[in-house]
Amino acid sequence: MSDKTPYLGNPQKTIEVIQKYEFAFQKKFGQNFLIDTHVLDKIISAAEITKDDLVVEIGPGIGTMTQYLACAAREVVAIEIDKMLIPILQDTLSAYDNVTIINEDVLKVDLNKLAEEKNGGRSVKVVANLPYYITTPIIMGLFENHVPLHSITIMVQKEVADRMRMGPGTKDYGALSLAVQYYAEPYLVANVPQNCFMPRPKIGSAVIKLTVHEKPPVTVRDEKLMFKLIRASFNQRRKTLANGLNNSPELHYSKDQIAEAIEKLGTSPSIRGEALTLEEFARLSDILLELEGK
Repeated sequence: MSDKTPYLGNPQKTIEVIQKYEFAFQKKFGQNFLIDTHVLDKIISAAEITKDDLVVEIGPGIGTMTQYLACAAREVVAIEIDKMLIPILQDTLSAYDNVTIINEDVLKVDLNKLAEEKNGGRSVKVVANLPYYITTPIIMGLFENHVPLHSITIMVQKEVADRMRMGPGTKDYGALSLAVQYYAEPYLVANVPQNCFMPRPKIGSAVIKLTVHEKPPVTVRDEKLMFKLIRASFNQRRKTLANGLNNSPELHYSKDQIAEAIEKLGTSPSIRGEALTLEEFARLSDILLELEGK
């Protein structure tokens, strides 16, 4: 066994590290560390990490998955918000010379610049074990800032993974489903039971891989406007699409413009936002621009 062999997937080793540093789990950071080597192997193989890759890991924790990533990738940049974990990471990752640790909130890190400096602007692979409350802002931040991404392989709450894959008319379909499907192809890698973590989360988790589209599946003139329409439609579920759009503080269209746009879309005036497909939201966005004479 070389000194670079990952060892933190072993629960006993994880306990030793936590005790050594008297680490206290922070509820505000939603910390649940993986203690199952099978799941770790699955994540690495699903992410298809090779020696050509720069991997950005969000939320490395004590470095469990980071050890696996460091063995598989050319270089790993691990971004951790909790400063209490930095000395632990410096210890658990000391055997690897291809890991950089950044103590920062990932939403404040310029990942475009990072990809430019460390990967010549080529696409990076993101791997993360994310707490559920921050999943959507992080994923949307990565997509909307057009970070050069090949894929995002993430551990999330099971219901979030379900939401990412759903189509119109299902209860889990929402703004996140549309955003993910606009930017990427979602694939469920594995469901992960609670006993694979320390401490145990209250709910089941899942690993999902989002492979970024080379070009989006729909063409839209103003993607920001399309997402405003999507958000407005799902902010008030069980309301008609027209009501949702009229009530949105992000939109400035008159009732007449909205009614005309929905009519031009060819749907019923009483249709609900959650019944629209991604393609219909794209068309609605283009119609509204035309009505404004843009």
